Amino acid sequence: MFDEAVTGGASRYKAAAMIDVSERTLKRWRSGCGAVVEDQRPHAVQGSQPHQLTHEEEQAILNACNRPEYQSLPPSQIEPSLADQGSYLASESSFYRVLKKHQQQQHPGRMKPRRQVPKPTSFTATGPNQVWCWDIVRHEAPWKRAVMKEHCRWPVAAGQ
Repeated sequence: MFDEAVTGGASRYKAAAMIDVSERTLKRWRSGCGAVVEDQRPHAVQGSQPHQLTHEEEQAILNACNRPEYQSLPPSQIEPSLADQGSYLASESSFYRVLKKHQQQQHPGRMKPRRQVPKPTSFTATGPNQVWCWDIVRHEAPWKRAVMKEHCRWPVAAGQ
């Protein structure tokens, strides 16, 4: 598809943008004979990070957070408390990450969850005089400390 577009007269960067791949990526994907090979990213094996927590370490964090004395505390208080007792399991951010991964992170205490704000409604005019809007215009007067405010109403015209 990319080669067809380029031979048809399209520029290389626009043809690459049409298929949502950078031109440099297409150059990497070309084999020795010049043909574009199949995208190998879905088949790539994800390597483990060298400092990634093991399953046992994650389980130790979950066990610590689920103890009765720590159940109502956030990780920002659990981690220092465990460190004071001489037990360091992981960093505070790792506590948050593990709790989120295992769906155990909730809103603290009596705090309300974040409110879902609805998107503002939009009005579409399909004919004249269907949608009106107004604005307050501020006019500076030539003399000091005098400001006039004018209320204007403008009809929103509908396109044909």
